[in-house]
Amino acid sequence: MGKKRRRLSSSQIIILGFAAAILAGSLALMLPFATQDGSGAGFADALFTATSAVCVTGLIVQDTATYWSGFGQMVLLLLIQVGGMGVVTFTVVIGSAAGQKISLKQRSTMQEAIAAPKIGGIVKLTGRIIAMTALFEGLGALLLALPFCRELGLPQGLWYGIFHSVSAFCNAGFDLMGTRAPFSSLTAYAASPAVVLPVMALIVIGGIGFMTWMDLRDNGLRVRRWRMQSKVVLVTSGLLLLLPAVYFFFFEFAALPAGERLWGSLFQSVTARTAGFNTLDLNGMSEGGLAIMIVLMLTGGAPGSTAGGMKVTTLAVMISTALAIFRRREETHFFGRRVEEETVRSAMAILTLYLFLFFTGGLLISRLEGLPLLTCLFESASAVGTVGITLGITPQLGLLSRGILIVLMYSGRVGALTLIFAALSGDSRGNASRLPRERLMVG
Repeated sequence: MGKKRRRLSSSQIIILGFAAAILAGSLALMLPFATQDGSGAGFADALFTATSAVCVTGLIVQDTATYWSGFGQMVLLLLIQVGGMGVVTFTVVIGSAAGQKISLKQRSTMQEAIAAPKIGGIVKLTGRIIAMTALFEGLGALLLALPFCRELGLPQGLWYGIFHSVSAFCNAGFDLMGTRAPFSSLTAYAASPAVVLPVMALIVIGGIGFMTWMDLRDNGLRVRRWRMQSKVVLVTSGLLLLLPAVYFFFFEFAALPAGERLWGSLFQSVTARTAGFNTLDLNGMSEGGLAIMIVLMLTGGAPGSTAGGMKVTTLAVMISTALAIFRRREETHFFGRRVEEETVRSAMAILTLYLFLFFTGGLLISRLEGLPLLTCLFESASAVGTVGITLGITPQLGLLSRGILIVLMYSGRVGALTLIFAALSGDSRGNASRLPRERLMVG
């Protein structure tokens, strides 16, 4: 008898889908007409840039506006859109539009990709998500095109509006402002509400998660009808936006005028969740400010969103679990609802894996490049959180350090649980026996 063919799990399909998109994007960026000089990018630069785009990170080794041609920028925009929506979801939706039948396996993979609570109606739900994505990105492009067109003219202004709207909504952080100064991001618009407000709104909307949109769309302001996850996402995200902004305003950027200081403080708090734009020089921040940015980058956005990181729900579960232990309560809970023990264990695994990747990556880069540890930890947090903000060291890193960042970006985008489940999917045999129990003291 022939050997039974092994089927890929949903987690493995997601991982391979992202890898295929990165490889295809790398090959496209190596084409001669993808760069301004007509010679094409080298494989190392193309791979790094494609990984950053598909993983919606924003770390770059070549300035997007001055190095890549119009074709290269369009490739990057497509990679950002595919990466933000999810490679598998994007592919299946295209197949559905072409009349292909969506299998149960594909529906299960789509459910995992967008963090949907159930598999029923997943194709219809995904179609609604695509429609709302187009709406948000279209409105964002229109709002951003208004100031850009006044400054750059109609054709270039429209292109800038579209590019930055998609990049912001997908929490990617790629920009076309290098024509002013290489790697300058949005620093020229630090005090321009016409630019920073739409960008911040797009970052937040993209980062709260597809299912949270659906909850708000279906139930409006009837808070009692919101799912527990939507409440946790909105409350935790709100606190993580407000509290750091207050700190930044009072303890960072003191030399700036009050208006620019206010917008800058709010923008840095928003962009660290995981957008990658910046409007102020982050090298001027104190070590305390950079440490807060690292925490925000590692936390990221909501499950099933365009943002990366270990997710706000993971942080919320860990804090709630700690509070339950302090109060001698047996169960973690939110808003009168109990959290399953499996969820708590998953949150612990995710936190452990992200901290391991973050610290190991930063330590290795520091040793390889001879750079300060805090600077390298900031870089590794930006990579594994798929953020993209940097203290300016990315273009100067060696090939090995760039390879570390590629691994971190990829791991951060596909997600910690996806990696764990993909690695363990082959060992699915249950074990009915249980080991003897013995008490272990901690703390």
